[in-house]
Amino acid sequence: MKILLAVDGSPYTKKMLAHLTTHLEMFSGDNEFTALTVLGTLPPRARAALGKEVVDTYYAEEAKKVLEPVIKFLTRHNLKVKSLSKIGNAGDTIAKTAESGNYDLVMMGSRGHGALGALVMGSVATRVLAHCQTPVLLVR
Repeated sequence: MKILLAVDGSPYTKKMLAHLTTHLEMFSGDNEFTALTVLGTLPPRARAALGKEVVDTYYAEEAKKVLEPVIKFLTRHNLKVKSLSKIGNAGDTIAKTAESGNYDLVMMGSRGHGALGALVMGSVATRVLAHCQTPVLLVR
């Protein structure tokens, strides 16, 4: 099974990873894991003022801050994982990546806001659920 792990370094990501490593029996056979982090786009004026090299370095460093601990954690649990970082709207980018990469499952942590909270604040998980044809496993 090809599984996309949407990670952002939050406590909700940590809960999702803990759930994954303690419930491996839910998944059959050899699984292929990819950890994806999505970074928000810097404003156009900031990108122009900083220059491409500085912006690219910033994105690489921010992605590394999120992905490196995830990879270390999963490696300690004898799971092989690839890493991927993208820039854009998190919900849309996760859904598009799941579709274009032909993933069998998307796993992600969720804050668990109620309907009113999601309406007022928005939710990456809600956006992924609305735009993704791939099954999504939310861990709260």
